[in-house]
Amino acid sequence: MLTEDGKHLYVSYDEYHNLIEKLAIKIHQSGWKFDTILCLARGGMRPGDILSRIFDVPLAIMSTSSYRAEAGTLQGNLDIARFITTPKGEIAGKVLLVDDLADTGHTLIKVIDQLKNNYAPITELRSAVLWTKGVSAFQADYSVEHLPTNPWIHQPFEGYDSTRVENLITKWSV
Repeated sequence: MLTEDGKHLYVSYDEYHNLIEKLAIKIHQSGWKFDTILCLARGGMRPGDILSRIFDVPLAIMSTSSYRAEAGTLQGNLDIARFITTPKGEIAGKVLLVDDLADTGHTLIKVIDQLKNNYAPITELRSAVLWTKGVSAFQADYSVEHLPTNPWIHQPFEGYDSTRVENLITKWSV
């Protein structure tokens, strides 16, 4: 649900999963066949996992991080892992790069640059996101929602950013 001021988008678990399913349909309808999904951790892990199940292809993971301060709301320096975790040795062939959103687009631009320059076995690379913000310098090959007002997206699991095990012990103590 988008707030009236257009500054916040609140997404339920059902809406989140519906977006992933719509993304799967867009990818399928393009006719493009790929060998592996490479998701960017953390935001791309949930969509990447579900898409790898739907398309029955291996899931590889590359860690990136730029939102760490203020419970994940303040963007800092971008860190990109030097290694990709994949169940099939080296990532190769046609790869679908998955993240949750193209916010400024800088993460996706830098990751794609790194993949093209350092992973020669990748023969074709396309990208997929759930949301693309109007300020994004990057346009994914596949995207479900364009957000011209650039709202902050409140994803259904963001409460865990500030949850600590002590909170759970208190919550679940009888």
